[in-house]
Amino acid sequence: MTADQLKDIIAAGLACDHITLEGDGRHWYATIVSAEFEGKRAIQRHQRVYATLGAKLANDEVHALSMKTFTPAEWATQAQ
Repeated sequence: MTADQLKDIIAAGLACDHITLEGDGRHWYATIVSAEFEGKRAIQRHQRVYATLGAKLANDEVHALSMKTFTPAEWATQAQ
């Protein structure tokens, strides 16, 4: 799986303002910004992203995904 493919899968299931991905095809590191994260704790945000991947995680196409998740307001403070 490529970074673009993974990005497309996440974006299809989660309205994202920003996604960056780095990885080797099985182990990935993501930064994801979405208004859908408003009011959610980190674990809830991660569960929301994992839900977009569904079978890709279950059948090991994506072996590991480490992520940082931000709301748009949180991201705006990170970018400074």
